[in-house]
Amino acid sequence: MIKDNQKKFNGFHVVLDGLVIILSYVIAWLLLLLGNRLFSPYKQVLPPQYYFAALLLILPTYLLLYGIFQLYAPKRVQERRYEFTNILKANVLGLLLFTLSLFLVKKNPYFSEFSTRLVFYFFAVNVILETAERNLIRMALHSMRTKGYNQKHILLIGYSRAAEGFIERVRMNPEWGYQIKGILDNKKEWGYEFKGIHVIGKVSDLDEILALNSLDEIAITLSISEYADLERIVASCEKSGVHTKFIPDYNNMIPTRPYIEDLQGLPVVNIRRVPLTDPVNAMLKRAVDIFGAAFALLVFSPIMLLTAILIKLTAPGPLIYKQERVGLHNRSFHMYKFRSMVVQAPSEEKMKWTTKHDSRVTPVGRFIRKTSIDEMPQFLNVLRGDMSLVGPRPERPLFVEKFKEEIPRYMIKHQVRPGITGWAQVNGLRGDTSITKRIEHDLYYIENWTLGFDIKILFLTMFKGFINKNAY
Repeated sequence: MIKDNQKKFNGFHVVLDGLVIILSYVIAWLLLLLGNRLFSPYKQVLPPQYYFAALLLILPTYLLLYGIFQLYAPKRVQERRYEFTNILKANVLGLLLFTLSLFLVKKNPYFSEFSTRLVFYFFAVNVILETAERNLIRMALHSMRTKGYNQKHILLIGYSRAAEGFIERVRMNPEWGYQIKGILDNKKEWGYEFKGIHVIGKVSDLDEILALNSLDEIAITLSISEYADLERIVASCEKSGVHTKFIPDYNNMIPTRPYIEDLQGLPVVNIRRVPLTDPVNAMLKRAVDIFGAAFALLVFSPIMLLTAILIKLTAPGPLIYKQERVGLHNRSFHMYKFRSMVVQAPSEEKMKWTTKHDSRVTPVGRFIRKTSIDEMPQFLNVLRGDMSLVGPRPERPLFVEKFKEEIPRYMIKHQVRPGITGWAQVNGLRGDTSITKRIEHDLYYIENWTLGFDIKILFLTMFKGFINKNAY
């Protein structure tokens, strides 16, 4: 029944996507006519039939691309940004195919006059409308599931940390539409409860429960010590035809999106996947860093110049303060900041950044710390390659030595360049906040990096990342 409903929903979704593609194309054509009428009233436009003949190829091509980029896969728990990324990828590829097709038929007397502006109008409008359509569907489904409709009934096999984590997340997200019917476990007594979910039998009861045909999914959440039974349990689940998923009890050791290699049929799970170790991703991020830092230096140069003048006028000493930090591959570098304190030592090396209540902080220093203007010289660090626009904040060597012994997986943050801003900072974790929480956010960023994620963090920084509430 669930599979049939999923097929019907996917069919409905394909039809809806088709209508959105047609609507986007019509809007793009109207924008083309409007633009010509306003700015090029004497320019001839091809008759509508030539433009809409192209739609006969565009429509199936885009629907095929949506399927390739998994836009019709079940997505009860899929994050919006991943879906938007796939929409963007499909439309970028569609744009390239559309443009290439026009280039190949340019000798045709009609299609040589086909407006390329329409192609770009269609790209922009289709991305916007497709994203809006899917968000509306997501909101409607979430509302239904929160009210108890469109539910999936799940049985957990094995009581473990994985089972507890799954139960907690399902309880916090009723919009996923999961109903956990109970847990089968050989060690916990019948009736044992965790947050309202009871142990309802032994693992040996699985075949009897499956015969009732009342489940939509099985989630295998065995503890590591019980993995010897895994093969038999999977065989029973697959024989019943019930969709089965495996939630490993070692999830604290692997990333949320593990990278799996295929060695001639042997799956190999990499313990840690860092997207930025991919040369293409690294080159793309570096190109954005160089362009972004250069642009920021140009835009903020008046503010930086005024800050430099005020620092020189209000307190003697060097303009820029350099401090040793640990960056990519555990290499040390000097991070730049505008000096915010009065120099009380003859050499810069003896200067120390102290607590936010340090009396040596100048009035100008307090302001530039609070507004993060003191961080602006770090755009030079970005151009030098020491830092990135977005990434984990770098720490001093003495703190690195301390934290790597106290906080698990701390050193993973040094597999990417440190950043001026980061996922932890835009979530309010800066200054005197939990270092453990900051590392959790840093690791999430490292394992889930995309260019779109960087853009989101930069956008959030514009609104809530500049003001440092912990600054004195």
